[in-house]
Amino acid sequence: MGLTAGMGDAFEQVRTRWQAEGLVDDLLADDPFEQFRRWMDQCLEVGLHEPEAMVVASVGADGMPSARHVLLKELDHGFVFFTNYESRKGHELDGHPKAAVCFPWNLVSRQVRAVGGVERVTVEESDAYFATRPRSAQIGAWASRQSEAIDDRATLEAWVAEAEACFDGIDVPRPPHWGGYRIVPVEFEFWQGRPARLHDRIRYEPAADGWRRERLSP
Repeated sequence: MGLTAGMGDAFEQVRTRWQAEGLVDDLLADDPFEQFRRWMDQCLEVGLHEPEAMVVASVGADGMPSARHVLLKELDHGFVFFTNYESRKGHELDGHPKAAVCFPWNLVSRQVRAVGGVERVTVEESDAYFATRPRSAQIGAWASRQSEAIDDRATLEAWVAEAEACFDGIDVPRPPHWGGYRIVPVEFEFWQGRPARLHDRIRYEPAADGWRRERLSP
């Protein structure tokens, strides 16, 4: 069964409609953050699963790239997500604070890409978000030594039990090795699939008076 055949009828209808409509220049927002919010709202409205899932690509000290899915938790002047600072991505983002982001909304034939600099969010921002997480996720942040090799699943479960015992009956504080990053874009690209692979691609780049927008060849 192919990808299209496996889609629900609702997504196929949305995909077909958006492919036919394309990206009309006069209807695009002047600000890429506003355009992104419009698309995110539309994805939520049609029920796309986890449209906030984004691929973040970073580069290690050896120049080797790596990429993984994380969840967008806030959009202000950048894309904010939270993780273990001692993980591979944490070391890479701290050591080389630039990243690429991709939102692969394949079921509806859309994609958003961005590149930019990386900064840690403030301690206050990390504390505030950590306090909203389920207790099990808070315990997991203490138990997981993210990206380290471990002997087996039982080892991880033992660390979870240790953390649960340590914080039994009290609020779980944020681990010092856990917090947020903000990727601040210096370029956006909005991709809309079109028939015959004549896709619409719109790039936004900073300009003196805001953002400059241009259409790219597919």
